[in-house]
Amino acid sequence: MPGVLERTPPQLAADLVQQGVTLTGGGALLHHLDFFLADRLQLPVKVAGDPLAAVVRGTAAILQKLPQPRRLQVLRA
Repeated sequence: MPGVLERTPPQLAADLVQQGVTLTGGGALLHHLDFFLADRLQLPVKVAGDPLAAVVRGTAAILQKLPQPRRLQVLRA
């Protein structure tokens, strides 16, 4: 992962260096992923307290800021 931080916009890179990275979602539950990423990125990495709920709360916050849709389409992979 060399060069990731160098290609990151300066303001975001400063936030990452200061705040670190927080893992959310199902991937955050992978055993020792936080340690692996911290070693590779040379940044502090932590797992959210409830990584699955964090995704739901974040999605809900974004949806609340959108104009009320008349119709919501759900796409399945």
